[in-house]
Parts: sequence; C-alpha cells; structure tokens
Amino acid sequence: MHILVTGAAGFIGADLSLKLLSAGHTVVGLDNFNDYYDVSLKRARIAEIGKHSAAENFTLVEADIVARPKMQSLFEEQQFDVVVHLAAQAGVRYSIENPQSYIDSNLVGFGNILEGCRQARVGHLVYASSSSVYGANKNFPFSEDDRVDNPVSLYAATKKANELMAHSYVDLYGFRCTGLRFFTVYGPWGRPDMAPFRFASRMLNGEPIPVYNQGNMIRDFTYIDDITEGVRRIAESTSATEPYAVYNIGRGEPVQLMEFIALMAKHLGVEPNINFLPMQDGDVPRTMANTERLQRDFGYNPCISIDQGLAKFASWFRRYYG
Repeated sequence: MHILVTGAAGFIGADLSLKLLSAGHTVVGLDNFNDYYDVSLKRARIAEIGKHSAAENFTLVEADIVARPKMQSLFEEQQFDVVVHLAAQAGVRYSIENPQSYIDSNLVGFGNILEGCRQARVGHLVYASSSSVYGANKNFPFSEDDRVDNPVSLYAATKKANELMAHSYVDLYGFRCTGLRFFTVYGPWGRPDMAPFRFASRMLNGEPIPVYNQGNMIRDFTYIDDITEGVRRIAESTSATEPYAVYNIGRGEPVQLMEFIALMAKHLGVEPNINFLPMQDGDVPRTMANTERLQRDFGYNPCISIDQGLAKFASWFRRYYG
C-alpha cells in the first residue's frame, strides 16, 4: 500500500512509520516540525526511520496541514491508498494557553485532510481522536457508546469536532473513516510534555514531581508498540462492517498514578520527591478504555505490561539523555 502518515516526526507517527515499512508498505511522512516541544527530538525520530532496512520506501515531506494549497498538491501528486492522520496540536493544558493553534491545526488542518481524501478518492482515512473527548464521564471503563457532549478542554472539543466532521464526509462522499481514541500513550521517544517524560526528567535531576489531585488519579497507560500495532492493523484492513467507525485504543487496564511513579522510580533507580497538588483545569481523575470493539473487529490484543513498558522507557531515557 501507498500510505500517507501525517505527524510522522511525532511520537506515534514515527513508530507507526517504522511498522508500516517493516510490513512492506511505501510511506510518505508529513510533518511541519513545529516547536511545541524540542524539534531535535523530532529530527532524531526521523533519523531512526532513515536507519530502517526499507528506508528507501520512506519519503519525508515538510509541510503544514493548515496550508491548503500544499495539501491539495500533495494529494494530487500522490495516489494514496490510505491516509493515517496523526498531525495535530496536542496537549490539554496548552489548549488553555493558546487556543488559536488548536483551531488552526485541529479544525482547519483536519478539514484540509478530509478535502484531500475526498478529491483524491482515498479509500480509507484513519485519524487520531483522543480519550479526552470523554471529559468527566461517569461510566467506567469508557465505552464508545458513552455520550461525549461535555468536553472539559478545547483540545477535547476539537477532537470531538473531528469525529463529527469525518461522519459528515462519510455520509456525503462515501469514503471510509476510522477514528481512534488514544489512551495515555507512553514509551521510548515519547513526548516531553507528557507525564512519563516529565517525571523521569525530574526524578533524575532530583527535582520534586508535581502530582495533581493529591495523587488520586487513574490512567490507562498504553505502551507505544501496542498502540501502533493496532493502528497498523486498521490501516491495512481492506473491508469494514461500517464505513464510519470510532474505536477506543488503549491497554484496557487501570493504573493508579502513584503505582506508575513507583515503578518508574524503581527502573530509574531513584527515590522520587513528590509534591502533591490540587486538580488542575482541564484534567480528569480517571480514564480507562473498553477495547472490546477493537478486539472484536481487528484482533487487537495489547501485551506489554506497565512494568515491562516502564523498564523499556527508563532504559531508553537514560541512554538517549546520557
């Protein structure tokens, strides 16, 4: 298959590109290398792709999904079988500080991707939604059948809007769209703005770790390999029971935040210094994915335990940062 991966220099996008290359696909990776976090980390991820035995089947395009003419010409020049759209302005807290960037990237940019798929007659668009759409959902674990009408951040609102936009394009233009609600992805090459990365950095520097809601938090931490294996299966699928679908993609196992911190400290070989704080705006106390639908339709079966995953992450973190 000829596959476009947007956000290819990102945490999930880079790992997915490697998996797709290993499976024999031709990949065009798109990224604008914005400075939301350390650009050198993004460049290093792309360098890892360049070391792959099938690197000649990977093409990097540096562009912004918000630039409509560039997106239009890219879709006209390439005949993509599948588009995996991961590029977005990420982060719940940052959406409070800089809402305009979310409107541009997550709404305007997503509209450009939908239009590209429509005009070029792409058969299947797989796109990133988020567990954030569940907001302060009272049901547990979170199910795709739960109502998601009360987002607690603009980031979550843009991801819910993406699902609605995709639904309308499916109805109007007849191509297939699959949305994926990611649950707290972690692992080597992860994002510096996310808790695992920040915890590791502060632990190794002997700095206090800010722990919100007095540590009474539950997350469905999901290792990167399990996530991208699931995305690969969906991207490769050539048939579906419904042209429009949304799936939870996570480990499906709740982990107490304090347990997560203790395991990370163990694998880093340090004693954590914890600073307990109240809940912060835009956050939710617990998340957990019901993944039965993804298991049923694609045989999704995450296999990396939290202990195994944190051991791999800690080893990479020490090696990469010396």
